[in-house]
Amino acid sequence: MGKKIGKLVLLIAVLLGISYIAYFGIGKDKYGSAEDIKLGLDLNGGLSITFQTVEENPSSQDMKDTIYKLQKRVEKYSTEANVYQEGDNRINVEIPLKSTDMASAKAILDDLGQPGSLEFVDVDENVIITGSDIKDAEAMYTTDNTTGSKKYLVSLTLTEEGAEKFAEGTRRVSQKTNTNDKKIAIVYDGKQISNPICEKEITGGEVSIDNMESYEAADTLATYIRIGAIPLELTTLRSNIVAPELGSNAIDTSLMAALIGIILIIVFMIAYYRIPGLASSIALIIYIGLVIFAVSAFEVTLTLPGIAGIVLSIGMAVDANVIIFARIREELANGYTVETAIKNGFDKAFSAIFDGNITTLIAAVVLYALGSGTVKGFAVTLAIGIILSMFTAIVVTKFIIKLFFQLGANKPSLYGMQKPKKIFNFMKKKVVYLLISLALIAVGVVAMIINGVNGKGVFNFSIEFVGGSSTSVTFNEALSQSEIENDVVPVIKDIIGIGTIQTQRVEGSTEVVFKTKELTAEQGEKISKALEEKYSVDPKKITSESISSTVSKEMQRDAIISLSVAMVAILLYIWVRFRNIRFATSAIIALLHDVLVVVAFYAVARIPMGNTFIACILTIVGYSINATIVIFDRIREDVKTKAQKENLSDVVNRSVTSTLSRSINTSITTGIMLVMLFILGVTSIREFSLPLIVGVICGAYSSVCVSGSLWHTFMMKFPPKSE
Repeated sequence: MGKKIGKLVLLIAVLLGISYIAYFGIGKDKYGSAEDIKLGLDLNGGLSITFQTVEENPSSQDMKDTIYKLQKRVEKYSTEANVYQEGDNRINVEIPLKSTDMASAKAILDDLGQPGSLEFVDVDENVIITGSDIKDAEAMYTTDNTTGSKKYLVSLTLTEEGAEKFAEGTRRVSQKTNTNDKKIAIVYDGKQISNPICEKEITGGEVSIDNMESYEAADTLATYIRIGAIPLELTTLRSNIVAPELGSNAIDTSLMAALIGIILIIVFMIAYYRIPGLASSIALIIYIGLVIFAVSAFEVTLTLPGIAGIVLSIGMAVDANVIIFARIREELANGYTVETAIKNGFDKAFSAIFDGNITTLIAAVVLYALGSGTVKGFAVTLAIGIILSMFTAIVVTKFIIKLFFQLGANKPSLYGMQKPKKIFNFMKKKVVYLLISLALIAVGVVAMIINGVNGKGVFNFSIEFVGGSSTSVTFNEALSQSEIENDVVPVIKDIIGIGTIQTQRVEGSTEVVFKTKELTAEQGEKISKALEEKYSVDPKKITSESISSTVSKEMQRDAIISLSVAMVAILLYIWVRFRNIRFATSAIIALLHDVLVVVAFYAVARIPMGNTFIACILTIVGYSINATIVIFDRIREDVKTKAQKENLSDVVNRSVTSTLSRSINTSITTGIMLVMLFILGVTSIREFSLPLIVGVICGAYSSVCVSGSLWHTFMMKFPPKSE
């Protein structure tokens, strides 16, 4: 009994400890605390910088290249930073930053304006290679075996052309007789950072920059070199600290939605699964604490869609527990004792949990490696949620259930006995399911055509995708965010019609920036006149400029490439794990089906397609593939144990039926969180949560009705050679 009490005390201590760490952090610096979480521009405001090119009429290509490379540079401060064009020769950079952190603001200003040029020059001032000759750069360090001291360096990999030029240059320099003439100066941004002596010709395209003062300095230099030189020389036109785009109520309502959702999920889990449900509820609280700590510790910048993503992950985190508990019930129904049922339940559920989460984790890794901007931020949050949900389900929940069992909860009724299930004949209606899917997608295609013909645009793209106008208004007195949203925005909306209006207050002034769709000259004049009449604003203090999209073509390309590579990687993993290409192909088709249905919904409902669209699609991909893997895992298991006379159609029906409760219950727990977000959230959260609700419903439908049917069709049309 002493050991049991000890485990209970340990559990309580872990709960209290994680709760304390998640809120207060660790140590004097409060490392990992909730209050130390980085917030995005929409929630916390930040630094807004406007650069102007020295060249008066830069080419559009140079502007695009400069914007893209600046975007890459600011990612080291935050993946949620925005970089976009204003007018013909201006570039705006917006970086999440605390309004009190002016020291960081100055450092960022000094950093971003640097041209980033790199040259290897001999004493005759001949340039041997430049930054464009370098393929890759990586910070490294070596350790002296005698003294143990570390030496920091940047390892460079040259292009094929760069390697040839460098070999020729070092051969020429090394043949000089005077030692001083053998030096090659490494000049970065006009400043010599190293001056090594070249004793021999260097071939192979591998070069190093030695004698860096620290690893951080080497890493910074490597980052600049990788990004390459900024094509245009920039000057800082203005810089401001801007207030949050959304009011504080956005955070409050999201957190309230999360709290209510968590309570409802806990009530549902306990009511449906009893003791296991109570155990998963305790594990869920631990999971939430760990997520808060991880987001803070890894310095993930949290935007409003990010909060929605975490709230969504809370609903999805229950999924692994649902799979386990369904298995425990099956084992009890098969006549096993509670103790054996618990053990077998966790063992048999492991492969489905492992494969489902690994496929999603593969997607997260690929998205982070190849994506940019919000895609990288989403990938980090997704990876954190996956790893922690697996840990809490497989380790924490198991520990708690075993503890409850040892404390006396050993009656089968406390774990929910499974009643005999009627096997549904899903295969009988697979043609019907196919027609339903095609009809849903066709409705979207028709809506796109009608929208295009009517001049509305195929999709309702927001300014993040198509750009628009930025109107700066200096009022006679400072307005609160509430006054701006409730009084000023409706005035502008009456003039421009339907469309998202983003607002930003400039801290320390009465200036407010309104970002809207592209304004006509007439609309601009009407806005100026309306503000003059209602707020006595001086027309000279109202300026408007065209702005480009914050989601650049390059970022869209990165998102498409990374998503495509992720799908291929998932296909290969499933192929290897399931040893059957039909599983992999069916999973990818089902995934594409869900994505197409959600895209169709965007077209039909005319929901603004902005940054949240990318996050929404990526979330659907993770959710959909996980749901499909669970069913395929059961099919794989049932195929091995099927009776000799049982056909594949019966196996699929039995497998889908046995996982039906999991599909329904996971959709319920995830749907609870999304519905709460939709009911309580601000406009942008509703625009995010509504397509996700559609995606969750569609994901459940495709996993139950489409994926198994696809696999069965492929097996019939292309049977394995062994059969």
